[in-house]
Amino acid sequence: MTYEEALLWIHNRLKFGSRPGLIRVEALLERIGNPHVGLPIVHIGGTNGKGSTVAFLRGLLEGQGLRVGTFTSPFITTFNERISINQQPISDESLIRLVERVKPLAEEMDQNTEIAGITEFELITVLMFLHFKEQQVDVALVEVGLGGLLDSTNVIVDPLATAITTIGLDHMDILGDTLEKIAVQKAGIIKPHAPVIIGDLPIEARDVMIDVARNKEAPAFIFDESYGYQELGGAGFEFWTGESRLQLTQPLIGHHQFHNASVALMTYFAIAPQLGLSQDQTLLQSALDKVRWPGRMEVMSHEPLIVIDGAHNEPAVKVLVDNIQRDFVDKKVTILFAAINTKDISSMLTMLREAVDNRLYMTTFDYPSAVPISKYVDKFPSEQLHADWPTAFETLKGELSPDDVLIVTGSLYFISQVRDYITKSEGNT
Repeated sequence: MTYEEALLWIHNRLKFGSRPGLIRVEALLERIGNPHVGLPIVHIGGTNGKGSTVAFLRGLLEGQGLRVGTFTSPFITTFNERISINQQPISDESLIRLVERVKPLAEEMDQNTEIAGITEFELITVLMFLHFKEQQVDVALVEVGLGGLLDSTNVIVDPLATAITTIGLDHMDILGDTLEKIAVQKAGIIKPHAPVIIGDLPIEARDVMIDVARNKEAPAFIFDESYGYQELGGAGFEFWTGESRLQLTQPLIGHHQFHNASVALMTYFAIAPQLGLSQDQTLLQSALDKVRWPGRMEVMSHEPLIVIDGAHNEPAVKVLVDNIQRDFVDKKVTILFAAINTKDISSMLTMLREAVDNRLYMTTFDYPSAVPISKYVDKFPSEQLHADWPTAFETLKGELSPDDVLIVTGSLYFISQVRDYITKSEGNT
């Protein structure tokens, strides 16, 4: 196979859509020797903040000289980055070899109606476990795809720890229409006796997590009880847990990143005894200094100031609006937005309009479920609608004054395309 053929075969499994359940992924894993069994894994779920928390925790563990695998989605730059070791995406050659190994098994499964139709995400999950097993990672940080209980990553049975970053209303057609129902799905990754780090959750979701942890005898580290943080101004914050108090800085933009960094730090502290990790403040700070996470409040240009942010659902837009009101209060903010049709766009647009009034511009992009510009015609004046996003971007960029900021936001799939466009057109790296 060529690399393009391997990717095409993976992506063609999209026709099976999102199909919660473990029967297919378990069947394929069984056929290739269950590579996930025995892997040292930290399983990370939540509505938002998973990727940033993975980035912080990866940095902390790499700072200890460990070989750290990360499984994240969606990708921002290249498909291969979804499966990475020490920030190096899986090579094209390795991906081809692994696809050639699982393809005949998956196609054999397609002949059995009970396990037929393994999905794209399930396949990528299996490829990830195979790669990390072969490469003998010291720790694998595995991000949940959707939900938790029935997500294909939940074949993990004995993790080092689990973490639940945030809970909000998203994917309600699959996970449920209340915070409690969604929390039950997210809590599905909590495993018996494995530490669980619980982020800053709404009280009804928090109570679900605590009950599940208690029933599974999983030690629970609860935000604002077992650990927390206090902002110190600028990039500084004080992280605390038990008797430990560390004064640190973190490099990512946005006040929500103090929370994500704290969830990562608490997870690090929770697994430190098992892995023999140092808790020295100087070493931890050196590790945090190197953390990067593309596509999340990422500054693409300083003059003029251009920021891209994958605020792809209602909770993420709330965070974006908070960051605008706190960090850009002295600037005129313009937003270019595009979304996919599985999201509650109306509430997202209401919040964005309140933040920037008539400086909210709608566009669309090349993706199967992208919301077409026609959907906005009755809701926005024609001058705020742009069918071609590169033209819209260049036009809005050209209108910026030195005190203005342009934020491009919405679907992470959209942000990926915008980031690639900016990087190539301006020679950024």
